[in-house]
Amino acid sequence: MKDLIIIGSGGLGREAIWIAERMNAHNPEWNILGFIDDNPELSGTSVSGYPILGTTADVVKYPDAYYVCAIGNAKARKLVTKKARSFAPIKFATLIDPACIFSNKVTFGEGCVVCAYTYITVDIKIGNHVYIGANCTVGHDAVVEDFVTLYPSVTLSGNTHIASGCELGTGSQVIQGLTVGSNTIVGAGSAVIRNLPSDCTAVGVPALPIKFHRKKA
Repeated sequence: MKDLIIIGSGGLGREAIWIAERMNAHNPEWNILGFIDDNPELSGTSVSGYPILGTTADVVKYPDAYYVCAIGNAKARKLVTKKARSFAPIKFATLIDPACIFSNKVTFGEGCVVCAYTYITVDIKIGNHVYIGANCTVGHDAVVEDFVTLYPSVTLSGNTHIASGCELGTGSQVIQGLTVGSNTIVGAGSAVIRNLPSDCTAVGVPALPIKFHRKKA
């Protein structure tokens, strides 16, 4: 069995642990060591029965382990992943719940978390460090780039392209053939019926940008 450490002990971190446990019930694969978390108040405690092993700087103590950065916010997940890798060239696992249905024509990058009852069809590319919540649907020929977050019950129709760093809120939908630009946030329950630009927040039915995010210099 391979050692597994979850970075982040919040809600998604606990979900990731649960997925690893469910995977082990089907086919023992992961020796779950515990969590890494930069919150100093958690030092020496445990979460869901697993110890807090230290902060991101402590990844150097576990060079043979696999990691998953389980932070829902896409921007924070990217920053924490980069921070952890600045201390050591760590390896990342991908956790896919046994109740997820996907074809052998789907590719997953490293560090992904895919929750139960998600349906991913054919000829789909999922990038690195993608979080896909429960009950999502991803249609044929879709591309989901790195560090995307799909919250529960998101529907991506066929030939959609979700660029890096996007967050799609619970129950949102993207109709076929559309692109959502990088780092864009789509509000819960919104329906995307035309391409969305990068670096904006879009809400509503149809989803329209309501603000644009200022890029850091």
